Amino acid sequence: MPIETKNLDQDLNSLRIDRNRRREPEKTAKWATRWIIAGVVLFVLLGAAATVFRLTSKATEVETYRVTAKGAASADDPGVILNAAGYIVAHHKIQVTPKVMGKVAWIGVEKGDFVKENQVIVRFEDAEYRAQLDQAKGNLQTLLAQLRELENGSRPEEISRAKADLEQAKADLENARINLERVKRLFREQVAPHQDLDNAQARYDAQKARVEALTKSFELVRIGPRQEQIEAMRGRVEQARGEVALRDTYLDATIIRAPITGTILERAVEKGELVTTMFVGERGAKGYVVSMADLNDLQVELDISQDDFAKLFMGQKAVVTTDAFPDRKYDGQIAEMSPEANRQKATVQVKVQVLKPDNYLRPEMNARAAFLAKEVPKGKSQAVVPRQIIIPTAAVRDSGGKKSIFIVFEGKATEKSVKLGNPTSKGVEVAEGLIGGEEIVINPPPNLKDGDRVLVKQKQG
Repeated sequence: MPIETKNLDQDLNSLRIDRNRRREPEKTAKWATRWIIAGVVLFVLLGAAATVFRLTSKATEVETYRVTAKGAASADDPGVILNAAGYIVAHHKIQVTPKVMGKVAWIGVEKGDFVKENQVIVRFEDAEYRAQLDQAKGNLQTLLAQLRELENGSRPEEISRAKADLEQAKADLENARINLERVKRLFREQVAPHQDLDNAQARYDAQKARVEALTKSFELVRIGPRQEQIEAMRGRVEQARGEVALRDTYLDATIIRAPITGTILERAVEKGELVTTMFVGERGAKGYVVSMADLNDLQVELDISQDDFAKLFMGQKAVVTTDAFPDRKYDGQIAEMSPEANRQKATVQVKVQVLKPDNYLRPEMNARAAFLAKEVPKGKSQAVVPRQIIIPTAAVRDSGGKKSIFIVFEGKATEKSVKLGNPTSKGVEVAEGLIGGEEIVINPPPNLKDGDRVLVKQKQG
């Protein structure tokens, strides 16, 4: 009995739940949940912080204006009186056009190639032109032979033959005369009929006329051709020589050479294409083979406002820069001023010759020209003209009477106080705070602050 009770107690103990062993996993699960929640909260906070950072550091799009200082400082420092923007152009751009129509057999240049004057750049198929030249040469040889014949006159054999023909005709005439006398005598004696007399008279007259004709022919053969005939033949020979020269020129024109030393700007044709000297269409025959220019002879083409045109004069010096290489400066001077203005644009075209261009300059590049005031010889006094800086009124921010502007530098806006002068038709004059060359913000947004990042979307000035 005690043994059975003991076994029953052991069985009951094996079925008892150990509460201490169950509480430990619950504690671990609570800590895991807390870590997960903390991680999620941290991730949300980091995302929110990143969003706030992006929103607060986002670059503000602005429109800017390049400040220029106008006016001369002194005779030694002429100063810039006007800035203008334009394009680099070749002084003389040439479209190489052939003299004759033909099909391209060979082209030996590519765009950008440097060529020398008289260098062969294109060849046309020339079989037709060679045949025409040979035909003209053959006609010339024929006419030359005829001219020599006329100039040499009749050969001795021809003169002898003409003389012999004349002697035979005279003999026949004498025989006809004797026969005519015999028939007349017989007719008077009434032996021969009147018909025989008429026939004898007719034969005599015919022989007499033949003798006269052969006499003149003999004289012509002996004297030779008339001078007028020789001159006429000489004229035909000269005409034939001109035809040969013309055909030779046409043949030579099938070889197209560079008219100047320069650079190929455009290759307009390919092998097998037809080039014509007549009307050309968009998809038809081409009118030229290449275009080229001397890139050592470049100009800046500018449209100057009529309000500023009075500040310029022929030969005026300028400093040329390009947007592609703003750190490179080139000396220039005004070489051309258009004799008429553009009514629609209210501008006058001016061209500035670049005095010493280099390989950095390319036609159609954006360029700027800073025109300098007229220099005064040293030793002569000149009143110092203060530099004048005028900016758009929209660039000025008024904060409780404090005037300031925003200068864009290295992608950030820097607020700077300025002292304004008199207003003008083009804006307002800045007496203090700017020196020229700065890039300022036009119509600054109300929330723009000092040090904010900005993105320039449009430039003026």
